[in-house]
Amino acid sequence: MMTFASSLFGWLIYLVGLSLIECLDQCLKSRKQPFKMQNEEGQNMDLYIPRKCSATNRLITSKDHASVQINIGHLGPDGVYTNQFTTFALCGFIRSQGDADSAVDRLWQKKKAELRQ
Repeated sequence: MMTFASSLFGWLIYLVGLSLIECLDQCLKSRKQPFKMQNEEGQNMDLYIPRKCSATNRLITSKDHASVQINIGHLGPDGVYTNQFTTFALCGFIRSQGDADSAVDRLWQKKKAELRQ
C-alpha cells in the first residue's frame, strides 16, 4: 500500500524530471552551433585532436605512439626560408613497414606540383 509521502515524492520526481527535460530541450533549441570545447577567447581546448595519416588516410589514434608529424619548410628562389611550411602526418603502420621515406617523397612531389599551379 502506498503512503501519502511516497506518492508525493513520486509526483515531485515526475515534475522535476519534466522541468529538466524542458530545460534541456530549450537549451538545445537555442543553441545554433554544435558543442565545442572552446574557451572565451575561442581557442580550442580539446585534449586530443585526431589526425589522419597523409599517406594512407588512416585515422591516427591516441595510442599510436609511433606516428609522427613533419613540417617541411618552403624555400624561395634564392634558397631562403619563406616562413611557410607544409605539414605531413605519418601513422606508425607506414613507419613500421619502412615506407615512410617513399611516402614523404611522394607526398612532397604531389604538393610541389600543386604549389606551382
